[in-house]
Amino acid sequence: MTPELSFYVKFKTPPELANATLEIVKMARETGKIRKGVNEVIKSIERGQAKLVVIAENVDPPEIVAFLPSLCDEKKIPYIYVPRKEDLGRAAGLEVSSSSVSVIDVGEAKTYFEEILKQLERIRRSG
Repeated sequence: MTPELSFYVKFKTPPELANATLEIVKMARETGKIRKGVNEVIKSIERGQAKLVVIAENVDPPEIVAFLPSLCDEKKIPYIYVPRKEDLGRAAGLEVSSSSVSVIDVGEAKTYFEEILKQLERIRRSG
């Protein structure tokens, strides 16, 4: 039995896409630029700097990130979910969990990034 998704999760990210997203976060951290944590992510969205927002599905309390999808839609910034905040924190180079990360500069992950955007578009259209 799969755990119930939090109310803020608007679509299910396939596991291979979630894993690829974590790789992009890691590559962007090493060769580009990312922002970690809700406050930094909000700033990057509002300033129009975020190229992709990654949101963990297991954030508790969910209200911490619940408004991020709407904010991203409003600013026309793509967003995607990954199952665990622990994995997102690790990909972002932290020793603690991270509820959300925004990719500001994809660095060497450009090709992967474009592929993820295509798949994300497909998921959101069919969802």
